[in-house]
Amino acid sequence: MNALEQRLQYPLGEQLPPPGRTLEVAPGVRWVRMGLPFALDHINLWLLRDEIDGRSGWTIVDCGITDDDTRSAWDSVFEHELDGLPVLRVIVTHMHPDHIGLAHWLTERWQCRLWISATDYNAARIASQSTTGYGGEAAANFFASNGLTDAEAVAKVRARSNYYASMVPQVPPQFRRLLDGQDVEIGGRNWRCKVGYGHAPEHMSLYCDALQVLVSGDMLLPRISTNVSVFDAEPEGNPLPLYLDSIERLRVLPQDTLVLPAHGRPFRGLHERVQQLQDHHAERFAEVRAACAASPCSAADILPVLFKRKLDLHQTTFAMGEAIAHLHALWHGGQLKRTTADDGVHRFVPA
Repeated sequence: MNALEQRLQYPLGEQLPPPGRTLEVAPGVRWVRMGLPFALDHINLWLLRDEIDGRSGWTIVDCGITDDDTRSAWDSVFEHELDGLPVLRVIVTHMHPDHIGLAHWLTERWQCRLWISATDYNAARIASQSTTGYGGEAAANFFASNGLTDAEAVAKVRARSNYYASMVPQVPPQFRRLLDGQDVEIGGRNWRCKVGYGHAPEHMSLYCDALQVLVSGDMLLPRISTNVSVFDAEPEGNPLPLYLDSIERLRVLPQDTLVLPAHGRPFRGLHERVQQLQDHHAERFAEVRAACAASPCSAADILPVLFKRKLDLHQTTFAMGEAIAHLHALWHGGQLKRTTADDGVHRFVPA
């Protein structure tokens, strides 16, 4: 546990739900943990005890990616953890593959509806049928224009043309829209939708005041900072201020709220974690400004400034997106200006 984590409280200690099983974290709220084939090797999913139109059952929050291991883990949960009751609906916080990947399978299996923001629903549909942001020719060219000149890395990005679709082969054909501030009754308790921008187009966290529980998705994580990236579909995008504003709005929730994150362990210390993330990005901004003052910097030049460890291809694409996001925040904020050299690479210098 690092020094920042030590300022948070983990009410369940080191407990984790066993594979294919659940762990109750609050009345009517169960934690499911499933594997991912990345350096970030797990995702937390949630079961909420529910009743709809007089039918008792469960609401699933987030789904895992589409692969045989995740389907098998869900089968085990269905066999052992649902008390013989059906799944009544599937809520997805946002459109990233580890959250929406198996939504089509779950909603078909249980003949239930997907609930998600309209923006992320449509973003998922587009991404499952294209390569935008995740690989292919456009992504390779975008990263090259931001300084990723390593021929092998660019070739690998170009070849990864089915990255999103491999984990989200399809999206349910129908959905029910979630909106910021909307109240959703789940199991007789009110859960309020809280929108977050920057990480995904229209991320929805869920807060239950009666339980003082926040299902934060990827907006608030205890150990790592949420990835905030610029992608080729919006090449001049500026998502990082949107993200920082979004987490700042979470300060209205009680400090002792139990936060249920998509990665890591459930924790208390919401206000502390928001401040840690604000401080983290302020420090990164200062480092980026200093690097650009020393010499013109592309996003690829900024990678070793922001990331001290060796990155694999999966990590490099996210790291490039995040480096661009930091540069763009300072560019749009008037602290840097962007230049484009004869080699076609964007570099940034003090304004």
